[in-house]
Amino acid sequence: MNIEVKTLPDLTNAAKQLLGSYGNYRTFAFSGTMGVGKTTFIKEICRQLGVTDLVSSPTFSLANEYQGRETIYHLDLYRLKNLDEALDIGILDYLNSKGYCLIEWPEIIEPLLDETCLWVRLELGDQNCRTISIQHHERD
Repeated sequence: MNIEVKTLPDLTNAAKQLLGSYGNYRTFAFSGTMGVGKTTFIKEICRQLGVTDLVSSPTFSLANEYQGRETIYHLDLYRLKNLDEALDIGILDYLNSKGYCLIEWPEIIEPLLDETCLWVRLELGDQNCRTISIQHHERD
């Protein structure tokens, strides 16, 4: 599935479409270049899931927990150097939780992701339009 986002209201619709089409999934891996809008999209997803607290990037804390209609874990793995560091922060506990797990910069833990994960790729196009591509995670 591909979703075009040109305005902030489009982002709200994209979050609704993602959750409406893939609501049974709990693990989402967000990839894309720095500044493409991963955190902004996650903020809107959290809002759609009933989070009223401030949602911010967990770049330094690595993980933020939010309460909406369900527990949501927002992880930013940008600063991790290898899979062992991810295991040290308890990544398996997050992945095996019953809550939503929204992961920015997930490439370092790709070996741990399975078919229960959706890969959400954000790309910047012409005139600040974003394309959000959603696909099932496939292992090699």
